[in-house]
Amino acid sequence: MKKLLVVVDMQKDFIDGALGTGEAVKILEPVKEKIRKAKAQGTDIVFTKDTHYKDYLMTQEGRKLPVPHCVKGTEGWELDEGLQELARDCTVLEKPSFGSMELAGLAQKAGYEEIELIGLCTDICVISNAMILKAALPEAVVRVDSSCCAGVTPESHRNALEAMKVCQIEVI
Repeated sequence: MKKLLVVVDMQKDFIDGALGTGEAVKILEPVKEKIRKAKAQGTDIVFTKDTHYKDYLMTQEGRKLPVPHCVKGTEGWELDEGLQELARDCTVLEKPSFGSMELAGLAQKAGYEEIELIGLCTDICVISNAMILKAALPEAVVRVDSSCCAGVTPESHRNALEAMKVCQIEVI
């Protein structure tokens, strides 16, 4: 079975930077362990990076969430230091929005049968990418590991997990 692990936006600004949370910090070690295990099993891995530019506050997202974050070239845009080495031989996709159409296209082209998502934020980018992947590959098993995800708040994390379950995305 052709498998893909998607590591969503494990960037400094979402972990302990501009939009960081204690919950995000807590999942860092389980995320690293999940990646190591996937590598050992020969699973393909894609990292996504939320990517904004200096004009962020002028964008629709910036007007609705006026907290500059993940601006390309800044320290906050970088993957967490402990993940940089793990990402070295993996595909890294920059995405200007919550969900990545490029990721969906890559997954379709490769014909993945099983896709697992981990990372940040459950209630924004993880759910967006899970839904896009499920729409692009309706017969693929799309799964989210809740122990390797964190949301903006614990409540919004739980709500996103429930919404994904209803859309036939497995939550473990």
